[in-house]
Amino acid sequence: MSEQPIVITMGDPSGVGAEVTAKAMAGLSPEERARYAVIGDSDTMERAVRAAGLELGLRPQGPGGDASALQMIHVPVDGLPGKFGVLSEACGEACFRYIKKAVDLTSAGDASCIVTAPINKAALNSAGHHYDGHTGMLAHLTGCKSSWMLLASPTLNVLHVSTHVSLKDAIDRATPERVLETIRTGHNHLRRMGIAAPRIAVAGINPHCGEDGLFGREDDTQIAPGVAMAQKEGIDVQGPISADTVYHRANTGAFDLVIAQYHDQGHIPIKLIAFDTAVNVSLGLPIDRCSVDHGTAFDIAGTGKANHVNMLAALDYAGKLSAAKRAQMA
Repeated sequence: MSEQPIVITMGDPSGVGAEVTAKAMAGLSPEERARYAVIGDSDTMERAVRAAGLELGLRPQGPGGDASALQMIHVPVDGLPGKFGVLSEACGEACFRYIKKAVDLTSAGDASCIVTAPINKAALNSAGHHYDGHTGMLAHLTGCKSSWMLLASPTLNVLHVSTHVSLKDAIDRATPERVLETIRTGHNHLRRMGIAAPRIAVAGINPHCGEDGLFGREDDTQIAPGVAMAQKEGIDVQGPISADTVYHRANTGAFDLVIAQYHDQGHIPIKLIAFDTAVNVSLGLPIDRCSVDHGTAFDIAGTGKANHVNMLAALDYAGKLSAAKRAQMA
């Protein structure tokens, strides 16, 4: 299988996505840079390059031109504000079109993986695209009924049973079947990434996993049955384990993955220990996608102050996903 480029969606044109992408690309050799193509607005990328004080040329994707320049796939969108740091309906439309283009290329086999820079959910919804973020949008565009959010870091990996829903809804969504599917998804992904026998822990949903019913029965009736079904399939999984200890145990090497029951239960610990290095990975899709794990940062967009360390981590993970895909196809 020939190596196809990794495509980077620029994110909201008013945010820091263009800047962190430009900084990450500027630090690569021309040979490394040729592995990538940015989907977005060429004018915005040029302004980001200037704001960051970089020497980085841009060229249309394909042969010809300056081989050291960054490949751009320009997607025209009318009405872009032409400046950073503003909430704009046109920018929300641009976010959608960039991602749609990336999905089309990846689904057709013309790109190996998608790396997404941050979008603004308010701008996206104002443009008529009603999604809770990248994960829901990608699931819709690829025709998937279910998808999962993995936050991956060097020492802690967290996969969520649910993400962008209320806490009340999250409890209802933690059915034995959804818990089982989440465990399976995490197990299969880690095996694909080279861990032969993943060790998985499932966090409880109540304090101390309910303390034998003193603080609720949800862990007994919703979480434990899902864990038991996964164990019967031969998956090395334990739980439910009290959430106030399981992340420390995983971070110090006891587990390869923690299944979190809801958004904040998983996001808080990983952002505490790996704020700049955690990568958001979408699982359950027919294509590979990972992302920076930060927002559009309108307050510093265009100032040259944006930190691109998280983008480098996302690019590194994308390279591993692409390598895993090539190994599967070999």
